[in-house]
Amino acid sequence: MAGEPLELARRAAAWVGRGLSPSQEDALCVYADWLIREAIPAGGLGPREADRVWERHIADSLVFGAAWKDRDPDEILDVGSGVGLPGIPMAIMYPGATVTLLDRGGRRVRLLRRAVGILALPNVVIAQGDVFSVADEWGGVVFRGAVRPPEATGLAARLLTPGGRAVLGLSRRPEVPPKGRDLVNLAGALGLSAELVQVPGDILDAAAWLLIMRLGD
Repeated sequence: MAGEPLELARRAAAWVGRGLSPSQEDALCVYADWLIREAIPAGGLGPREADRVWERHIADSLVFGAAWKDRDPDEILDVGSGVGLPGIPMAIMYPGATVTLLDRGGRRVRLLRRAVGILALPNVVIAQGDVFSVADEWGGVVFRGAVRPPEATGLAARLLTPGGRAVLGLSRRPEVPPKGRDLVNLAGALGLSAELVQVPGDILDAAAWLLIMRLGD
């Protein structure tokens, strides 16, 4: 899994202003192998995802770091983490951040425990629960398809601490997402500053769009 797959991860990390050490690259390779060997057979990802684990899942997760190009995050809540996406790749890229993987499904939480145990990630916390019941505030929140975009925008407004940042993955297409401007306006109405950010097509296997939201900075 060296060579081209790792180059995808390197490009994604470089785009958010990070470099990957050899140990971080090794951890990403171990995680990719786990996704293929265990997560896919267990139904954590679709059966056709094995051939595109790096571009569609690992590199795609690393670009969520676009919200922290100027400084590393201290903490991140990964909402609806599933099998650890984007939280585990982000935890590998940001070893100084505490990353909480939140999912309400018991089977997925067991898979997360298995993955984190194999990777021996000291900066990861696994929590089972529904994000709509979370009362704490967070410096960073990421959403990768677990909740509908308008709900994610509302959750960002409720969950972020002052100065906090949230990232919502929107689409994999060159055009601006059809409802992207509506989400920016909704975020503004909720007291957040928001911007649509395009991930260039030469970073992943296709162009992608993120909504980056900030509270009070």
